Amino acid sequence: MHGAPILLTNTDWRHALLTNREQTLERIYAKVYPMALHYVKERGGSADDAKDIFQEALIVFYEKVVHDQLVLTASISTYLMAICKNLWLQELEKRARKTSLESLPPDIGALDSDEEIGSDTIQLKEFVNGLGDKCRDILVSFYYFGQKLEHITAKHGYRNIHTATVQKFKCLERLRKAVSHLSIERFHL
Repeated sequence: MHGAPILLTNTDWRHALLTNREQTLERIYAKVYPMALHYVKERGGSADDAKDIFQEALIVFYEKVVHDQLVLTASISTYLMAICKNLWLQELEKRARKTSLESLPPDIGALDSDEEIGSDTIQLKEFVNGLGDKCRDILVSFYYFGQKLEHITAKHGYRNIHTATVQKFKCLERLRKAVSHLSIERFHL
């Protein structure tokens, strides 16, 4: 039984999760987590990375099943591994972007002492840095790292996503006003 695929219909999964959630999730975890662990480790991740990715995948599966939003056309292990693979690829992309951003000199956004504001090229980073730490963090998190507003809401302690959205909009408007007098040709991205 341990090596056999877990094949249930959508209705069976929903019933199993609603009536005996803990045992059902433990059964899925025991069957599929080793595959996720192997996948993540083979692609440069750690056991902790694999746990995080698998738990996110399991939450997606659970919510879709319980809210009757899932039409399962493959085994649960195939479905969960597809989610894990997508989540791990997204994580690797985020890490690559973060690494490339961290490899820049810390003063990349600052003007050189002999550089004037009226020079032929102006770094957009200068204007983003001029917004302040909170606005810079929100805009970079959202637009550069592709973080969801839910994450930004939690990170900055906003009451809800709407508040974070409004703050992001205000920061973006401040940036637009700061660069409105310049033409696009003057920016060096």
